[in-house]
Amino acid sequence: MERTDLRAATRAAVRPATPRQRAARAASNGGEPTLEFAGRVPYDAYVQASTLHRLQTPLSDDPGEMSFLMVSQIMELYFGLTCHELREAQRLLRADRIWDALAPLRRAALHLEGLNAAWHGLRWMTPADFNRFRNLLGEGSGFQSAMYRHLEFLLGLRDEALIRPFRRQTEVYAELRAALAAPSLWDDVVALLARHGHDLPAELLDRDVTGEHQPHPAVEAAWVRIYDEQAGPDNHLRLLGEALTEVAEQFGDWRWNHIKAVQRTMGAKVGSGGSAGLAWLQRSMARVVFPELWSARTAM
Repeated sequence: MERTDLRAATRAAVRPATPRQRAARAASNGGEPTLEFAGRVPYDAYVQASTLHRLQTPLSDDPGEMSFLMVSQIMELYFGLTCHELREAQRLLRADRIWDALAPLRRAALHLEGLNAAWHGLRWMTPADFNRFRNLLGEGSGFQSAMYRHLEFLLGLRDEALIRPFRRQTEVYAELRAALAAPSLWDDVVALLARHGHDLPAELLDRDVTGEHQPHPAVEAAWVRIYDEQAGPDNHLRLLGEALTEVAEQFGDWRWNHIKAVQRTMGAKVGSGGSAGLAWLQRSMARVVFPELWSARTAM
């Protein structure tokens, strides 16, 4: 079903109402909730709760596996939600609507905070707990999350080799290739700085965006100047810098929490997806999101 048709069907099931209609319904119910519906419960039609709760297929009878599976699914939803917000921020920044872009960036940071909180649901897991079902996962690994790759690409962490596992999933692969070919959020921020009078070299603005952005002293200098200006509601670029810093910090926390979770549940064993596990994750932490926004702080 096309998205527009699905939206129309959902609206019909949810039954949108005006404030006057809601008041009339409450009056006719004597203040009690509506208990009779002609079809599907509107909440379920909107949230798709019954569908969500059928999407878990544990591979063992171990009761802890459900926790591992559902927390992984919750993280996938947060990856997608954060990507949604970052794309909206990109759209607004490309239109020079800096003030408006702050809202989706702040929401993205809060979603990443929720993503970090999801790790708490796995703090009970010891190596013995994980080992009861780990072998059944085969080569399944969080490394293979396509939505996480979308999130990394949006944040400027780019490695074309990491989309190779999806080559035989043609639709997923095409979406990842398109994401890799499009500017990252940081690329759009750098272009914004140039449009607002900061002197940035042409080779930086016209670079091949499929490759990972390399820190540049001109971008760092631009942020130093922005932060040297008077703080206040009129310094939109400074507010943008702080919103981006919060996003980068929350994402960094997620990567660090991932390392701690791996240490707790499997130590330095090799990863399920063929990597070195903990050592591979530790190396990945060296790739910094929005690097000049951090290095500029040394020169401020």
